Amino acid sequence: MKQVRPKKNLGQHFLTDLSIAKRIADTVDACPDLPVLEVGPGMGVMTQFLVEKPRPLRVVEIDRESVEYLNEHFPRLRDNIIGDDFLRMDLRQLFDGQQFVLTGNYPYDISSQIFFKMLDNRDLIPCCTGMIQHEVAVRMASQPGNKQYGILSVLIQAWYNVEYLFTVEPSVFNPPPKVQSAVIRMTRNEVQHLGCDEQLFKRVVKTTFNQRRKMLRVSLRQIFDAQHPARPEFYQQDMMTRRPEQLTIGQFVELTNMVGQELACSL
Repeated sequence: MKQVRPKKNLGQHFLTDLSIAKRIADTVDACPDLPVLEVGPGMGVMTQFLVEKPRPLRVVEIDRESVEYLNEHFPRLRDNIIGDDFLRMDLRQLFDGQQFVLTGNYPYDISSQIFFKMLDNRDLIPCCTGMIQHEVAVRMASQPGNKQYGILSVLIQAWYNVEYLFTVEPSVFNPPPKVQSAVIRMTRNEVQHLGCDEQLFKRVVKTTFNQRRKMLRVSLRQIFDAQHPARPEFYQQDMMTRRPEQLTIGQFVELTNMVGQELACSL
């Protein structure tokens, strides 16, 4: 079978450098003894190294042409090649509810959605590695106090330790993307409960960063409706003069509890 043609609508950029493919595949070794799920294997440039590791491997690929290629070139993996959309899958069905490592050369346009799905299934995924757009990787690993620190930084770092491993240049892809790529690894931290309403936490983080240049006393007004506004003294608290990029995750938890208490008072 001829090689798979990269499809622009699927955001496909096939990695061609085998040494880099092996380096990415080896990032899963930080979480040994667990099965591995590779997302978007394409023609199997990473798969060929993952399949040699002494652990169960499954791959999920939405592109039918790539699925045919994988079935032909990886016969030993044939029963573990899933032709499906990762974002629509029930991950608990993959390894009979067992924890697994998530990895892949993730499509740039859906990488954030992939990581939000990871967060929703964090009890199943103690480790996630792979290659994404450099800019997104920097945001995910950023600390408070800089302009890269944002929604992804807070929501992911609340549950995972994020490591920026190395940068990958466009020249090692077919077709070359217009931006640099980066390889990251996320390892589940010890947090089991944030200490606040987790849905409200997400809402507070997203609301404040959507107006990141404004002080919290301005952006948080969107959470309260006109019929049930927050009390004036709520906005007079010291934290309200800060901007979201200045807050640690612990302070976002504190802020969420403050908002939750005020919402209860405003009803």
